[in-house]
Amino acid sequence: MSESSPVGFEPVPAEAGGPPEEGPQGFWASVKEAIHGTERDLTRLPVRSAIFLLAVPMVLEMMMESVFAVVDVFFVGRLGADAVAAVGLTESLLTIIYAASAGLSIGATALVSRRIGEGDPERAARTAVQAVGLGVVLSIPVSVAGVYFARPLMALMGGSPWVLEHGIRYTQVMLGGMGSVLLLFLINAIFRGAGDAAIAMRVLWLANAINIVLAPLLIFGVGPFPELGVMGAAVATTFGRSCGVVYQLYRLAQGSGRLRLRREHLRLEPGTMLAMMRMSGAGTAQALVGTTSWVVLARIVATFGSAAVAGYTIALRIVLFALLPSWGLSNAAATMVGQSLGAGKPERGEHAVWTAGRINAVFLGSLGLLFVLAANPVVGIFTNDAAVMKEAVLALRILSASFLFYAFGMVLTQAFNGAGDTTTPTVLNICCFWLLELPLAWVLSGPLGMGPPGAFLSISVAFSVMALVSVILFRRGTWKHRVV
Repeated sequence: MSESSPVGFEPVPAEAGGPPEEGPQGFWASVKEAIHGTERDLTRLPVRSAIFLLAVPMVLEMMMESVFAVVDVFFVGRLGADAVAAVGLTESLLTIIYAASAGLSIGATALVSRRIGEGDPERAARTAVQAVGLGVVLSIPVSVAGVYFARPLMALMGGSPWVLEHGIRYTQVMLGGMGSVLLLFLINAIFRGAGDAAIAMRVLWLANAINIVLAPLLIFGVGPFPELGVMGAAVATTFGRSCGVVYQLYRLAQGSGRLRLRREHLRLEPGTMLAMMRMSGAGTAQALVGTTSWVVLARIVATFGSAAVAGYTIALRIVLFALLPSWGLSNAAATMVGQSLGAGKPERGEHAVWTAGRINAVFLGSLGLLFVLAANPVVGIFTNDAAVMKEAVLALRILSASFLFYAFGMVLTQAFNGAGDTTTPTVLNICCFWLLELPLAWVLSGPLGMGPPGAFLSISVAFSVMALVSVILFRRGTWKHRVV
């Protein structure tokens, strides 16, 4: 192995029935290939090499997704605790849409990756069409309902009078633009399942670049732009995501990656749609369990005032910024599992999962330690309000203490999904979040008198338990025989 090669890169052996792949290359050459988009067969590369080529753009993609949340809080934080609370409560409502998007994404990734692993790009393209069609059908009624019910939903979430009077415009724009969220997540999942992670990454680059430029202009009314306040953050975010969806559709039609949608693909396939709806339904239920837990937790924290909500929101955004790159690595493992099963190589998929888990543990363990030790300066980037900072620092330290457990839990959950086994993670989510986390949050924060820290502690406990149980279930290997 050359000194400049990526850690763990191996020579690529020839396999029967196909030409040999080229051997290892320099680290920066590999990074360039990953960002540009590899054209090599991921089912024939050494596991570490394939994970590297998938994970680099997926990590960058997830980092870009987290930037949406961080940018909004960074600029809106200058408007005060009530404005940040409006963003935080709205984000809690949006988690329901993220759940639907994640559910559809699970089905799309599992089916597309399996078809690619089987060497059937035509069937993969037809599968992608069914996924996009489902996304469009769902996005229209959901967006209309979001605008109409924005105010009562925010009142139900415990929004302050300022939030219901001024922050509601932010909520209406964000909920009205939920279709762009759903399609953005879904189509990027299609690209990831096909192994075109670099395209998904560029989509988020474009969407975030637009958001970063527009957000301060519209929030503060710079130059010819109107001063929209907190609503400006919603307009910038929604417009950026919508531009990302347009770019996604262009790349699918252009067919410069592993998938190309042609006119003959644009037809309904009941069997494929049924299979996707079955997996997506379970995937959506799985994500809903987790995301409704965030909604209930936000409601519990809201009983302690706007400062507590603002601190919770800031800490959660920082944690998401840390975890989303790890989701990128987890998504790489899911793609490897799906394609490996399609290629008839389940042991390869298992090897990929444990490799990704170890890498994730090193990354998140180090980052968790950093957040525990440097919580004050990290939180200080987002707020100078003493009351908000106190809550945010405490939340960040409690949540970060269990990052090592999160690392394996995230990878293993996505591995089950990549195999098409959405039932196991769903049951885990129900047990760990609804039956453990929420009752524990209420007891610790209320009857036991811990306040908001009690809710934060329940999150760490639930994720740690889920990680331990996931390891046990994954080792049983029943996911290897899943047919999709």
